[in-house]
Amino acid sequence: MLAAGVGGQGERLAGHRRKMAVESRVTQEEIKKEPEKPIDREKTCPLLLRVFTTNNGRHHRMDEFSRGNVPSSELQIYTWMDATLKELTSLVKEVYPEARKKGTHFNFAIVFIDEIGSTMSGRKGTDDSMTLQSQKFQIGDYLDIAITPPNRAPPPSGRVRPY
Repeated sequence: MLAAGVGGQGERLAGHRRKMAVESRVTQEEIKKEPEKPIDREKTCPLLLRVFTTNNGRHHRMDEFSRGNVPSSELQIYTWMDATLKELTSLVKEVYPEARKKGTHFNFAIVFIDEIGSTMSGRKGTDDSMTLQSQKFQIGDYLDIAITPPNRAPPPSGRVRPY
């Protein structure tokens, strides 16, 4: 499910920043070792995922999320905690036809935390099946996706391979 809109959430984010130091100490290996609980999408209500995109290959600056403000490029996606990065890539491509070109790179980051993974149109990658839940995403967090058109910058080495 996908819907577009804009809104702010400054107080929640201010509290979230205080937790960053603790959460950033968790390694990717530790996160991946924790088993994910299966989600029954027929019985579980979806969450609202507020996604902000750029088309220049760089993530938004942190000051763009300060004082209750958010970037204007917001997509609101209704999804579940077991949503994969590849699934989110497909939803973003529905809204941005130019991102459908083979080789377009999508770099995902939870706002105020570290990068969580990346995908590429037309290629399989190691992060494709990564879920929000596996990356300690919490309902209310923002997701920032830096989209790089093909031939603009090389993909991260070792993370994406051709089909």
